[in-house]
Amino acid sequence: MKKDFETSFTGWIFIVAAVLLWGGWALSSHHIGEYIVASDFTAIGENVWYWIWMYRIHIFGWVTMGIAMFALVSLTARKPYRVVILPGAGMVIIGTFTLAIAAAYYYNHGAWGVGQTAGKSPEEVEAFMNNLLFTNQYVTCFIRFGRIFSGVGLVLLGYGFIKWKIVSTWLGWFTALLGLAAMGIILAIPDNFEIYKPLFHIKVIWLVMMGIVLLKQGVHLPKSEA
Repeated sequence: MKKDFETSFTGWIFIVAAVLLWGGWALSSHHIGEYIVASDFTAIGENVWYWIWMYRIHIFGWVTMGIAMFALVSLTARKPYRVVILPGAGMVIIGTFTLAIAAAYYYNHGAWGVGQTAGKSPEEVEAFMNNLLFTNQYVTCFIRFGRIFSGVGLVLLGYGFIKWKIVSTWLGWFTALLGLAAMGIILAIPDNFEIYKPLFHIKVIWLVMMGIVLLKQGVHLPKSEA
């Protein structure tokens, strides 16, 4: 069992990612839906700078999750299990930054739209909203595929955790089932943004659990092959 500065650092990064991700979301004064609507700008404009900073914290949570995954790879990418752990973590990282890019779109256009629609006539606001629609539709794909990519990676990670008992078995199953749920829900119900929301909160719980397990138990690294 490996338990040292490396495992402690990685564990704390997982926890920090969870705090930033969920804290930025929970403390935000307004949550934008799948598609930006004109009323979003009114709500954001009530305290635009507070909203901006909460969204920045949320986005940096995705970035910190990416850092945590890179740190996890540095701990576990060795023979024979690196063939599963590395692509698994890689897919989670790809999905994580895809979701970060999607979040950055809502952050940027949410704040920008406040100024663009202030004092405008209903017709001008409608024209502005119509111009956003094409890009907004494209970004919804980032959300769906970011979660699917992450789901694939979590399934691989979970398999590696269970097969080689790198972390507690229950956490390996939690990881794999979270990945399957992310893929299954989005592939089975491709256009229901509300159903996707619980996945975010469950992922935050997973981040916290990963952090706690790494801090308390470290990782079990079976003897690597030459």
